[in-house]
Parts: sequence; C-alpha cells; structure tokens
Amino acid sequence: MTAIPSFTGDANPYGGGDPYADYRTADFPFTQYANLADRQLGAGVIAANDEFFAQRENLLVPERAEFDPEHFGHKGKIMDGWETRRRRGVSAEHPWPTAEDHDWALVRLGAPGVIRGIVIDTAHFRGNYPQAVSVEGACVPGSPSPGELLGDDVKWTTLVPRTPVGGHAANGFEVTVEQRFTHLRINQHPDGGIARLRVYGEVVPDPEWLAALGTFDVVALENGGQVEDASNLFYSPATNTIQPGRSRKMDDGWETRRRRDQGNDWIRYRLVAQSAIRAVEIDTAYLKGNSAGWVSVSVRDGEDGEWTEVLPRTRLQPDTNHRFVLPEAAVGTHARIDIFPDGGISRLRLFGSLTERGASGLAARHQELGG
Repeated sequence: MTAIPSFTGDANPYGGGDPYADYRTADFPFTQYANLADRQLGAGVIAANDEFFAQRENLLVPERAEFDPEHFGHKGKIMDGWETRRRRGVSAEHPWPTAEDHDWALVRLGAPGVIRGIVIDTAHFRGNYPQAVSVEGACVPGSPSPGELLGDDVKWTTLVPRTPVGGHAANGFEVTVEQRFTHLRINQHPDGGIARLRVYGEVVPDPEWLAALGTFDVVALENGGQVEDASNLFYSPATNTIQPGRSRKMDDGWETRRRRDQGNDWIRYRLVAQSAIRAVEIDTAYLKGNSAGWVSVSVRDGEDGEWTEVLPRTRLQPDTNHRFVLPEAAVGTHARIDIFPDGGISRLRLFGSLTERGASGLAARHQELGG
C-alpha cells in the first residue's frame, strides 16, 4: 500500500499570501466514489486519545481547511484540524517518544461499505504534521461505544500500514481490502496534526434492514445506490442528488453549465440491487433561475438491458418538489435521469422494493464481504 503519489517532509513555513499556493496535491483514482465519512451521511469522530490543540470533529468538516495566521488561543495556535500535544519520552536520558507511541481517533462511517481509497490531508500543518500515519478498519454491528470498539474482542484490519506522510499535502492511499467496514481507527505516529479525512468507497447496506423497511429509496446513497456517470459536473457533483435529506442551498444539488447546442444533460445511476420502482420524486429546491426545464426518467435491467422510459418528458418548476406515481412497477438495476436542455435538480428519489433476485444478490454480497 503506497500513497499515489507520495508526499513526505516539511512544507515551507507560511510566508504570507495565499496559504494554499504551495499545497501539495494530486488527482487520485478513487475519488469517483462517495465519501463514506461524510457528516451528511451520519459519520462522526466519536473518540480520540488527545485533542489538546484542535478538536477531532474538524476532521470531517466538508469544506477545505482554512488558515488564519493571527488566530491564537490560550493553548497556542488554533488550527482547523485535529492536533495533539507533543509526545515526550520517559526521562531526561530518554526524552524522545518510542517507536510505538502514537495518537488515535475513532471514526464511525456514515454508511458502511467497501473502502477504495483514503485521503489524509495535512493542509496548513507544515512542520507539525505526523511523521507517519496508519489506518485500521472494523465491522461492528449496531451503535458501539468507544469503549466497546477498543475492546479485545473487536477485530481490526489494516487498511493503510504505517506510512510516512508530508506536511501541507493531500496524502492519498489506495485500499484493496474487499471487506465491509463500519468504523475506522486513524493513527498518527507519534503525534501532530491532520486537517481533514476523506474515505472513498461503495456503500454496502444491511439486507435485513432494507427487508424490514419493505419500500424505500432504491437509489439513495445511504441504501447502496451510486452514480455511475454524468454528462456534466461543472458546478457540483452528481452524487449530491442521492444524498440524504433535502437540499440546503443551491450548491447542494447538481447543476450543469449552460448548453449552447441542441443536446441535453443526464445522470446514470446503479440501484442498490434489482428493484421494482413504483414512485419517483424529483426536487429542484434552491434552483430558482437555473432548474432543469423538463425531465424524463428511464430504467434498464442489467448492464446490457434496453432503456425503458418510465417517466416521459415532463415540465419542472423551479424550487419545487415533484412527485409521480408510476402506472406500473418498473423493474431494473439502473436508472437514468435526463434533463432538458440543461440546468439542475437537487434530489432524485426512486421509491420501491427489492425483487427476489435483488434481495438474494444483495444478501450474498453482504455475507461475502463479512457484513
């Protein structure tokens, strides 16, 4: 497991101007997946052994870390991240921390799933970042307490082995462990600060929970739906359309650039499993002068299935939630929404239930991944 690419060493001290001017980052292949550590999904940093300088909760703030060179408090420089105190040895003869000394934080993923990549961002931690990091994952049902997670009976699997990282950099790690995880343990060796944590992967829901619900949103991110592709991502990610809850502001949806041709924009989704869809909800909340003009929804069954239109081209209103009951259930594994000619929507909901084939396939995958 290695960072792709690898950043190590200090960044230059802040010299004024744009604090991100010398920030080290790269395009990582796994960022196409959803962030399983998104607060909007319900993720949380539930414990840390030390947060003397900066609070652990900052790790999951959705916005990038900010830096104010004049912001100091009673404990020292106030940083937008998680920062621990400096570790010390046991005596004057041995003032240095041992090789085993480290600080840790426990993270509950917002949605359990298979992790494809992790970004440990040390933005603005230029000379006070950890020397190395490591990440472990566990799959624990229910809502365990920090004490329960730290118990001897919990099995932790290494996702990122102890690896040197760089200061003021986005340190990315590809993960190839094919297991379902609910919690992470982030370790920094021996101490220091991390600005942000992002955990990219595929949601793997609990089949028993979905079976108990019966009818649910079969494209929702938290239920295992995902965006496969979209025609345009100029202003915002298409994944916003399947996030939980109502949109809170204009950029909490999907908006495309203005078209100057005769085409249209679209998003293609993979459903949690084969499903029978009975109702469609399309919301344009906060999209007032830039909502899509018309919309259609199609469904297909299987990777090579033919697209069948289940909601014909229909006029949309700005800043409005639209609900449609289908004349008959539409069975499929994928869905596509087409907007005409451009603009955006904030949310798409496809309400239905798993077919017998879909339920058995989901249960088999859940078991295979150790869920």
